[in-house]
Amino acid sequence: MVLLGTWNLENLFRPGEGFGPADTAAYQGKLAALATTIRTAGVDVLGVQEVGDPDALADLAGALDDEWTVVLSELFEPAHPIRVGVLSRLPVQPAADTADFPAGLLPVQVGDHGKTTRRMGRGALAVTLTPGGTPLTVVVCHLKSKLLSFPSPHGTTRFDTRDDDERARYATYALHRRAAEAATVRALATRLLADEGRTRRLVVVGDLNDEPQAATTQILAGPPGSEIGTGGFDRPDHGDGQRLRNLAAKIPVERRYSRIYQGRKELIDHILVSHALLHAVGQVDALVDRPLPSLGDNPASRRDARDSDHAPILAHLTL
Repeated sequence: MVLLGTWNLENLFRPGEGFGPADTAAYQGKLAALATTIRTAGVDVLGVQEVGDPDALADLAGALDDEWTVVLSELFEPAHPIRVGVLSRLPVQPAADTADFPAGLLPVQVGDHGKTTRRMGRGALAVTLTPGGTPLTVVVCHLKSKLLSFPSPHGTTRFDTRDDDERARYATYALHRRAAEAATVRALATRLLADEGRTRRLVVVGDLNDEPQAATTQILAGPPGSEIGTGGFDRPDHGDGQRLRNLAAKIPVERRYSRIYQGRKELIDHILVSHALLHAVGQVDALVDRPLPSLGDNPASRRDARDSDHAPILAHLTL
């Protein structure tokens, strides 16, 4: 049995850095809270997001029981250097680290005055482990946030605007980038599966910044049809070699959320598996036993928060 999960650690920086907590006490409090949640969950392999400082993730690994392997993506935006990674009690090997949009996808606009990009803001990291002697590849990603930021005349960032046209433009930029990033992760999964998803064990985990039925989330599923809970689920077809199934439908309805925004519960953190793993999936849950804060539109207000604003999503795999 392998317990696999995904968790956005919310701006994990050491104190005194631009995005980190103001003092050591807040930092140590956050490390203690994160470590307690990971130990309580009993997770074996955890995809993590918003790691701002490699040393901070090393501090977290050191606060846990047993020996943990840390693997981090080396691809991120210098202006806000958060990245994805993996914490694992099992031996893992890096398999891929990519951020470039796939061939055929043009650069997308990300700001006014024609500013564009052809890369993800955070790289997608793939690692391989071999529980039971058969390879299992885990892809970790963190797609563009729905929380909007706007440029200020002085080169800083603001999180609100009274100009609804500006709001609409930047919401569109964010949506286009999130879709392009989903297509990039999908291309990586397609390459790793090589149309052998009936036998190749692949998991995609991460903060997709949207809910299960959102168009950007659906991009990752690959060929449509056979979703969990539909009439075609148990009917083999030619798409099974590439298809990924979102395990969101297996989370109990009353616990099917990973973040609270403006008082509304949202499931934006996901685990998707290839066909070969469908019959290996046991319990799937959101670890929402601890209270989550209700978020607004200014992430900077939580700089000294002593826990994450997300709940981990966990899946038991019999391998």
